Amino acid sequence: MFLSRLTVDVTSRNFRLDYADVHQMHRTVMSAFPDLDAKRTARAHCGALWRLDEHERGFVLLVQSRLEPKWAALPAGYLTAPPDVRSLDPFLRLIAPGRKISFRLVANPTRAIHPPGSVPGTRGRGRPVPQRLPAKQVEWLARKGEQHGFVLPVGRDGQADVAPAPRPGLRGRSDGNTITIEPVRFDGHLVPTDVEALRAAVLAGIGRAKAYGCGLISLGPAREAG
Repeated sequence: MFLSRLTVDVTSRNFRLDYADVHQMHRTVMSAFPDLDAKRTARAHCGALWRLDEHERGFVLLVQSRLEPKWAALPAGYLTAPPDVRSLDPFLRLIAPGRKISFRLVANPTRAIHPPGSVPGTRGRGRPVPQRLPAKQVEWLARKGEQHGFVLPVGRDGQADVAPAPRPGLRGRSDGNTITIEPVRFDGHLVPTDVEALRAAVLAGIGRAKAYGCGLISLGPAREAG
């Protein structure tokens, strides 16, 4: 697995077009993987996840992939520095049972709305709508932890050691359909309970909208309490 760190030039016209249309940003990311298998979706073929992080000088585009990317395909002037491409293995080695790990995740927490008169548990997943309350966003992440082999430790204040923060909405169009996503950034700590399940979640991403800048979870050593 590869992790690319790309420092984008915010004055680049191509980047500005991508920033205004999340589907176009997705296409730009996928341009680094030209040898695609037509029988599989492009993202599944290369295991690509991406996230746009604010940086003191603009933005850093993080891209995780199973295949080695070819960033020479990016438009001229898109980046301010050469791509920094590394192995994901050192981050995966942080995962150990009971070890406290810092993390960042931009995700698309949602809940399902069912039509009036429908019976819960029957066929149909309902219409996903955003979770906008911070407490509900943390509950959503805790449920994902149950699925993906981690728990959120309790901080000194007795609350889960995670801080959700709304991010700018993501908009775009694909095949005539409007894309609207309300992403949330989670920063905090987690503790693995199932190493293989968490590793799988890191590789595959967490939650919806993985093609559109959500789902990539970054791991690091536990931070010192301030």
